[in-house]
Amino acid sequence: MVGLPVAARLRSAAVVMGPAFVVAVAYVDPGNFATNMAGGASHGHLLLWVIVGASLLAMFVQYQSAKLGVVTGRNLPELCREHYPRPVAVLLWAQAELVAMATDLAEFVGAAVALNLLFDVPLLPAALITAAVSAGILGLAPVRRRGFESVIIGLLGVVLGGFLYQALRLGPPTGAAAGLVPGFAGADSVLLATGMLGATVMPHVIYLHSALTQRHHHPDPAVRARTLRAGRVDIVVALGIAGLVNAGMLIVAAGAFHTAGAPPRKSLEDMHSGLGDVLGPGAALAFALALLASGLAASSVGTYSGQVVMEGFLRRRVPPALRRLLTMAPALCVLAAGVDPTQALVLSQVVLSFGIPFALVPLVLLGRRADVMGESADRRATTWFGVAGAVLISGLNVFLVVRTITG
Repeated sequence: MVGLPVAARLRSAAVVMGPAFVVAVAYVDPGNFATNMAGGASHGHLLLWVIVGASLLAMFVQYQSAKLGVVTGRNLPELCREHYPRPVAVLLWAQAELVAMATDLAEFVGAAVALNLLFDVPLLPAALITAAVSAGILGLAPVRRRGFESVIIGLLGVVLGGFLYQALRLGPPTGAAAGLVPGFAGADSVLLATGMLGATVMPHVIYLHSALTQRHHHPDPAVRARTLRAGRVDIVVALGIAGLVNAGMLIVAAGAFHTAGAPPRKSLEDMHSGLGDVLGPGAALAFALALLASGLAASSVGTYSGQVVMEGFLRRRVPPALRRLLTMAPALCVLAAGVDPTQALVLSQVVLSFGIPFALVPLVLLGRRADVMGESADRRATTWFGVAGAVLISGLNVFLVVRTITG
């Protein structure tokens, strides 16, 4: 970008700003509310390091995905279909669909709980309202990409504003720095940590980010380099905001609920009422509005990414309404069966955590290939960092299974 006027530099950067904010919504979806606030309420600041580490890992992963789209002009599912045997591509597609269902479970349940808290709407009808509103938002994506991004960014702003208000009501946190030291306190904290990781590094937006940036592919390496520099700024700002929101969730819950003699606050409803008791009705309202905005935005993004996954892996296009109906079915079944919404949210994030390596490993392997990335192929250190992230996530998942089975 050297030699360009300042105004031209800003215009060049503005063209590629936005995709990371769409992706960031998935990092503050209702599953984050459940896992982060449950972690703060149960263990104080103990698991703050998980949020910080996961946020940094997310920035790395999303940049790799964005880079793949910019450099190749293809998205991750398309490249998997083109470079891997068909059985492997079908397997990756199948697990991605399961991830999409787990994602929808979190988003629909969260938004339904928010509508119930705000307007006393029963959970099942509230989920149907969520489906209708998110479909309207999603309808902007094919014809008005910037409009879609603007709506999503606006909803992200509501989530951020809600937790800023709660944090201001709470006052300066004490003891939060101790939570930056890695550690666990029993199997329950490991379960919550795994859920936090699944809620922070989201498999479906690893696929989506490459699709959002592939339109910025350009044959000129200098243009691609400028695009990638602007994309890095987009990612750091957007995911930095998401990381602050996630940390704010845990810190608010720790400050409000993790005190001697305080009653347990394990459900979203308990947290809503508890915030009202401790910080006032304004904080409870801010929590419910943030939860609603999160659910609406994330459900729209989730359906969008599901379409990218199916088209990329299988070259099949399903009408968004049908896809929405299929992926929301588990959420409707959970609500109709009367399953505890917060526990369902936490477990959905654990499922998402198990899906991360299936997206991250192909991303790392494709990113290192010169026949795919040309001169932009990843260096060995970058590849090893990605491998280490995949191993860490997989190891945490295995540890969770072993601890759960052995009690």
